[in-house]
Amino acid sequence: MSTVGWLPAPAEELFGTDATAEESYEVLTVDVPPASWLTALEVARDRLSCTFFDWLSAVDEPGTGFRVSAHVVSLSPLRRLLVRTTVPHDAPTLPSAVAVYAGAAWHERETHEMFGVTFEGHPALDHLLLPETFEGHPLRKDFVLAARVAKAWPGAKEPGESDHGTPKRRQMLPPGVPDPNEWGPLKGQLPPAPSRPARGGGRGAAGGPARAGTGAGTGAGTGAGTGERPARRTRSAGEGAVSQGAGAAGSSGERAAAPRRTRSAAEGSAGSSGEGAAAPRR
Repeated sequence: MSTVGWLPAPAEELFGTDATAEESYEVLTVDVPPASWLTALEVARDRLSCTFFDWLSAVDEPGTGFRVSAHVVSLSPLRRLLVRTTVPHDAPTLPSAVAVYAGAAWHERETHEMFGVTFEGHPALDHLLLPETFEGHPLRKDFVLAARVAKAWPGAKEPGESDHGTPKRRQMLPPGVPDPNEWGPLKGQLPPAPSRPARGGGRGAAGGPARAGTGAGTGAGTGAGTGERPARRTRSAGEGAVSQGAGAAGSSGERAAAPRRTRSAAEGSAGSSGEGAAAPRR
């Protein structure tokens, strides 16, 4: 056994033989069985000086149970501790931590309302955020949205498809929307989703309709048998201008004219006066 993080002793000595500890992102996490839940919180408060209660909540882990976590803090020196335990889905029951941390009363009410975890010994596990007539626990993974029972998810079918029969292709569910064949009242009753057909390399080779003018009358070997166009070579703007200029000169057969020589203003005036001036009169 070895100590983890800032624990003064191994986790097995502090929290019990079944306790495990790990440290990640400057948060020390200790996992204990449900029977050691209250004992672990008392050790955190009394022996580790974690007197500040931060929050308590749960996570629904499919196939495992409800993972209940309590985050407590030691203010001097500043250290954080996350105490966790897991209760099964068929019996989500834990002793209330109100006697250890009075601030846990509000958080246990919320966890009971959202996940259905019962905290024995809590003074009043009443509704906190939901109306009194609300049925079920909305943060459970098996909770079925009432809106989807009355009306299917709009993206289940393509626009124009019939409401009867399976969709033409498998639709991508948005984040947070479970597969109706895995969760909800129709679990295991729906037919398997159709698989997307494999794409062929060339339609002309498979016997499908070929593109007009492709591989016919061109005499080119590449792409004639497969019906595929050869890849086009990319050229830069400079290469394109040079090739277009060379092609235009070669097709016309005419030689490009030599560039004109530029003259300055003085040269032009001298040439004009020397060539075009008339002989002086006698």
